[in-house]
Amino acid sequence: MVRVPDGEVTIEGKKHEVKDLYFGETEVAWELFDVWALRLDLTQEQQVVGVDAESRPSKPYSVIFTNFGHHGYPAICMSFLNAQGFCEWLSKKTGRHYRLPTEWEWDYACQEEKGVLPGRDESSWHWENGEDVTHPVGKKAPNALGLKDMFRNVAEWCVGRNDERVVKGGSWKTKAADLVFGIREVESPKWNEADPQIPKSKWWLANGQFVGMRLVCDRPGKMEQR
Repeated sequence: MVRVPDGEVTIEGKKHEVKDLYFGETEVAWELFDVWALRLDLTQEQQVVGVDAESRPSKPYSVIFTNFGHHGYPAICMSFLNAQGFCEWLSKKTGRHYRLPTEWEWDYACQEEKGVLPGRDESSWHWENGEDVTHPVGKKAPNALGLKDMFRNVAEWCVGRNDERVVKGGSWKTKAADLVFGIREVESPKWNEADPQIPKSKWWLANGQFVGMRLVCDRPGKMEQR
């Protein structure tokens, strides 16, 4: 986690304060998300009796991850509900308060880009160089705060204006020319239209290979910047 300097950002004429906030250096990678999603923190006995069966995601059908990397790669295809559940679980495990960033917090962290242009190959995985897949986290140049992959690889869940469910930053599907500050996309049913289940999964997005997440921590306790 990287400590973000205190300050404020103006979005659509409204000022928002950012204070005492830590941002994830990269997107959440699979090796961490798997512990939550696959119940790897539970004993075999606990898994058999169904501990947390209702509060954790059902197993996704594997086809949605075909041809996408795993260890060291960003976790993808999780719904907004899934992402929030992961934050709640991690908070309970650590005693710190992890959550999804608000849209203005995400934009504030990007104000510090200072010359690192979103669409440049040295700082971005985008349509022209991404080869239609995700890439290992943290392999491109960081911004001035030390945050990596803010404008590339996977779009990141945020709590948007008026509590909208939005993703920020574009992804490997976004053309370089479209990777601009403020880029956002509101959640769409199209992100899960290929799900063959009835009803469709509330945990996983069948067409969401471009969707991931990054966490913030606003009550770090004894956390030290890494």
